[in-house]
Amino acid sequence: MEEYLKQALDIVKAQASVRSMTEEEITSMVHKIAEGIKRVVEGREDASQAPVIDPKKAIKERTIVCLECGKSFKVLTKKHLASHGLTPKEYKEKWGYKKNTSLVCKSLARERRKKMESMKLWERRKAR
Repeated sequence: MEEYLKQALDIVKAQASVRSMTEEEITSMVHKIAEGIKRVVEGREDASQAPVIDPKKAIKERTIVCLECGKSFKVLTKKHLASHGLTPKEYKEKWGYKKNTSLVCKSLARERRKKMESMKLWERRKAR
């Protein structure tokens, strides 16, 4: 494990040199990367990886956590999911979300819902 830890430290050191990171972020990142390197080297990288957090708790008020990498966003975009080799549909299936689940934080979903309700597009359609 010591070899993997050294490699992980080098990676995190490079990351920390280009952006500010808390002590907790650095420690967490070192452990995740060291374990990831070990899995890849030992050939244990499999599709049945454990999520970073519980999928039910990933969609929060102001953020949504990507269960693949653990990063927080307001919206999980197609482009980000593609970086993990997944489509939104595959991501939802993999982590047990319903098909109609929106991959956005709760506050943004609420704002979008209010905006759509105020636009009343369904009434405009009937008028035609």
